[in-house]
Amino acid sequence: MKTILALLFLATTSWANVSLPSILSSNMVMQQQTEVTIWGWADPTEKVTVTASWESRPVSTTCADNAVWKVSLRTPKAGGPYTISINGYNKIELTNLLIGEVWLCSGQSNMEMSAGGGAKDARAELPTAYNANIRFFKIPKRATESPQVDVRGNWVVCDSLTLKYFSAVGYFFGKKLQTTLNVPIGLIDMSWGGSFMDSWVPETVAMLYPETRRSALAMPKAPWAPNKPGVLYNGMTAPITSFPIAGVIWYQGEANRHDAPAYYKLTHTLVDSWRGVWQKDFPFYYVQIAPYTYGDKYQTAATRESQTKAMDIPKSGMIVTTDLVDNLRDIHPAYKKEVGNRLANWALAETYGQNAGLYKSPQYRSMQVEGNKIRLTFDNAPNGLVSKGSEITELEIAEADKVFSKAQARIKGNTVEVWADNIKNPVAVRFAFRDAPVPNLFSKEGLPVIPFRTDSWDLGLKPVTNQ
Repeated sequence: MKTILALLFLATTSWANVSLPSILSSNMVMQQQTEVTIWGWADPTEKVTVTASWESRPVSTTCADNAVWKVSLRTPKAGGPYTISINGYNKIELTNLLIGEVWLCSGQSNMEMSAGGGAKDARAELPTAYNANIRFFKIPKRATESPQVDVRGNWVVCDSLTLKYFSAVGYFFGKKLQTTLNVPIGLIDMSWGGSFMDSWVPETVAMLYPETRRSALAMPKAPWAPNKPGVLYNGMTAPITSFPIAGVIWYQGEANRHDAPAYYKLTHTLVDSWRGVWQKDFPFYYVQIAPYTYGDKYQTAATRESQTKAMDIPKSGMIVTTDLVDNLRDIHPAYKKEVGNRLANWALAETYGQNAGLYKSPQYRSMQVEGNKIRLTFDNAPNGLVSKGSEITELEIAEADKVFSKAQARIKGNTVEVWADNIKNPVAVRFAFRDAPVPNLFSKEGLPVIPFRTDSWDLGLKPVTNQ
């Protein structure tokens, strides 16, 4: 009887260790000059005290009945290193912490691609990669039916070993920010090769609108990624939404070619839902998918068109990669430095107010029929356009019969005259409007013109089923 009573006494008086989510670990970077949440788990009613080395006073709270505790800290301007101590029944010490700018790097395989996974220019960086002011957090792949509270992982310093397995696009983006802004940069790699955008959106949101619902129900089956709405949000995104970020860079779209017209609404849905759960109207900069020989007629072109239209999202921006492809039969361009740099230029100009030069690709604005020619006018080409070749490629022109012919063209400032000898009454022009275009029309500063079409004719696209 005494033994039983002793065991009961121990059971009722045992103490659980205070614990933290993985995203809160030594070596992390926290967003500067903002309210950050430090949270974790402990026994209900347990007192937890958090002391940050940049603050003069500790902050205490009592753990709630669901065993969760949290406190808010105000971070200072960029700097460090700092420490944070968490005291409950046990003590946790977080060390080598920096305050700076934190960016989420997300998408599918072209975001996931690392130096160890084939990114050649990132591989060349390995011998000199060490930078104590750049920190990485890589989220392992996890798909779940319900939102999770934690992910595996830990913050690490950028060096030749950690860079080998981190997003090359994310690294080059972060490196340019760190070099230009001279503040610590924290990068979170949350990517999954072959993933659908629908899986990164909360399921209830993905099923909310007719366009996104149709796309979510039609996701093709594939052995390399789940094809259910919400499961990557649940397993990889939900656990970190209490961790403040400066913004998101995104490289995805290939997997959603099955329903290109829905991609525009899906992008809005993703951005709106993520901004909602983070409770921040953060910037969202993304990559238009690169040329690749899929064998389709218009699916990829229509996906790029949806991506271009999505630039109407406030605080968004898109970079073009039609000139950054080394092999049209490899869906993964091997060079990522320029991709990261172009994304960084958007962030530097739009988010941080820096002079990043001309960072927007020329974009079709309007057309004017002039006899048997069409004159195209472009935005974002203040110094004019240039052709990298003897003639401009990837232009087509059509009459009302919708039959396109290869076109000739002449540059005049920031306009282009387009014609074809067999077209007498032109009504429409298309530029780089196919799977794997090789266009050579650029701004004088070297940024490629965004693929486009002047018509709105039905492309005859039908969503692919998941059978």
